[in-house]
Amino acid sequence: MCYNSIVQGEEEHQPYMREALAEAQVAYERGEIPVGAVAVHRGHIIGRGHNRREELADPSAHAEMIALREAAQVLGGWRLSDVTLYCTMEPCPMCAGTMVLARLPRLVYGVEDPKSGAAGSVFDIVRSPRLNHQVQVTRGVLAEESRDLLDLFFSDLRRRAK
Repeated sequence: MCYNSIVQGEEEHQPYMREALAEAQVAYERGEIPVGAVAVHRGHIIGRGHNRREELADPSAHAEMIALREAAQVLGGWRLSDVTLYCTMEPCPMCAGTMVLARLPRLVYGVEDPKSGAAGSVFDIVRSPRLNHQVQVTRGVLAEESRDLLDLFFSDLRRRAK
């Protein structure tokens, strides 16, 4: 199991994280919490997602879930054993559990979720030794950009509420 704050060679992850940030920007523009994700298989993006809970009235329409579903469709099966998921924010317990069940080998994320993060901050579902699979985690890739977009969204939300 690997858990790196920011890995050496972070540059290799940045292009994919920038794609996840582009998905988060789409969510922001649609009034959704700006979280984005991309699933990468052998250097190619095979799944994309951004939060769509409000749009779809679906509590499971998280960026990670959408990207993982697309990846599974492209690969033709539920085992994502050669896929890396890039997310702008640390996954919640639902998404983390799905990653374990899908046998995802690696997760790379930007900013921690101090309220419901399940990849090391509040919970550590993805690396639980009690489960039959553990996910390698790399955190902090383009964290500042991810945090800035989230801060802007919640600042806008508070301003509109006044």
